[in-house]
Amino acid sequence: MPNASPCSAGHLVVRQLERSGVERVYCVPGESYLDVLDGLHDSTIDTVVCRHEGGAGFMAVAEGRLTGRPGVVMVTRGPGAANAAIAVHTAWQDATPLVLFVGLVPAEQRYREAFQEFDPNAWFGSTAKRVLVLDDPASAAGVVAEAVHVAASGRPGPVVVGLPETTLTEPTDGVTLPPRAPARPAPSPADLDAVAALLRDAQAPVVIAGGEGWTEQAARDLAAWAEAAALPVLTDFRAHDAIDHRSPCYAGSLGYGRSPSAAAVLRDSDLQVWIGCPRGDVATDSYTLGAEVASVYVGPDPNAHGHHGRLDATVLATPENFVAAARHALLRPHADPAPMRAAHEAHRTWAQPRADGGRGVDLGIAFEVLRRTLEDDPVVTFGAGNHAIWAQRYLPAHRPGSLLAPRNGAMGFGVPAAVAAALVRPGRRVLSIAGDGCFLMNGQELATAVDRQLPVLVLIVDNGCYGTIRGHQEARYPGRPSGTGLTNPDFAALARAYGAFGTTVTDTSEFEVALHEALATPGPAVLHLHTDPDTRGPRA
Repeated sequence: MPNASPCSAGHLVVRQLERSGVERVYCVPGESYLDVLDGLHDSTIDTVVCRHEGGAGFMAVAEGRLTGRPGVVMVTRGPGAANAAIAVHTAWQDATPLVLFVGLVPAEQRYREAFQEFDPNAWFGSTAKRVLVLDDPASAAGVVAEAVHVAASGRPGPVVVGLPETTLTEPTDGVTLPPRAPARPAPSPADLDAVAALLRDAQAPVVIAGGEGWTEQAARDLAAWAEAAALPVLTDFRAHDAIDHRSPCYAGSLGYGRSPSAAAVLRDSDLQVWIGCPRGDVATDSYTLGAEVASVYVGPDPNAHGHHGRLDATVLATPENFVAAARHALLRPHADPAPMRAAHEAHRTWAQPRADGGRGVDLGIAFEVLRRTLEDDPVVTFGAGNHAIWAQRYLPAHRPGSLLAPRNGAMGFGVPAAVAAALVRPGRRVLSIAGDGCFLMNGQELATAVDRQLPVLVLIVDNGCYGTIRGHQEARYPGRPSGTGLTNPDFAALARAYGAFGTTVTDTSEFEVALHEALATPGPAVLHLHTDPDTRGPRA
């Protein structure tokens, strides 16, 4: 019987995580779960010590997205849980598998307003798939196994596990449980027949790919099916790595910063096949863009959570299993490929970098240099803000796992996600694009990158303001900026203080030399780019 020697409940938590295949735990330590930390001392699990619970949580979200297995984060009591809540919300809205372990006050002190006490069910009941509390030391392995399974099953998402301090030190029999594999549903013949009938009657069908569960094989199958069936493929917001952008079926990404041509493909469609993601507000421009057209939802969620408008068929299947079947069973032999190819060419033209003009570093030119220089297919990360629009538009993806960005629009995601990507995908170049506001929300995790000497390149786009909100203000309250100005540090000097490479770029002509110097650095590097605050996004 595996791991059957007696141990404490805290040590059994670690043993069960090991048996569940967890490779890393991201944490900010706390006295409430000391026994778990002690169990990690001799564990095969890599304990990644972070500088803020929000950063640790975002690292775990990134790991969950890259691997399909729940990322694991550990924090302590009320303050730690409060800081980690942003990762739970991100995992919930993005449908990403995550397990958050939170050390709690001793069970006997509960409901007395003890030091740093909080109620995990009250806090996380509406933004987690399940909230579990380890009150019985004998159930330690079962609670962990349940958390890991629930997080990855059906529509993936976050599970919160409360660990009362004194329960963790109680003795157990030390028996671990075999991990439970989540269901991987596949389309039935009836499902395929229903979709085939809808495709036969459609004049302008379109596929929209998104969500989790896209493997490299699934991306190849999607492209092969769409090309053979003359189906343009759009991708959901911040899910554009679901397909190789070189495929003639790829027509662009939806959501904020989308191209006019991608919007036109969705607007003019008469059948939409949503694979791995629902038809939500961001992709449809707040339910105004093709939101009432006939649709098919394909995914592991039988409830099609978040899918808006007309729904003609629901296919319970993982993206991988559906496209593997579709490439053979859902062909359109007489379909005209010209509209698909025209949509691809329109996107390809729109995605070519061009100069923006303005003062400081011209990001349009800088991203042309990035495209030319980073031909090794990097993992690109970013948080939320105008800085992300250049990356979304100009940096192509060629396989799943090439993009890490929060679909819920959380700031501060990029640097922690880059740390996780460098750990999970050693050997791949990791590029993080950060705004000045976004960087300072979790930029302290640069210290984690320095500690591990991770080859992470961070570009900080400094326009001296919260640019997205400033743009909204200028549109609705012209001449009255309020609450959006920023006074920034010398980010290059800050990077050097952490022990990373750091240099400042104030003019476009300096960018390429600085980029090559940063890429030659063995550890983390930061380029501080001064940009024009009046340039809100790439030139139309």
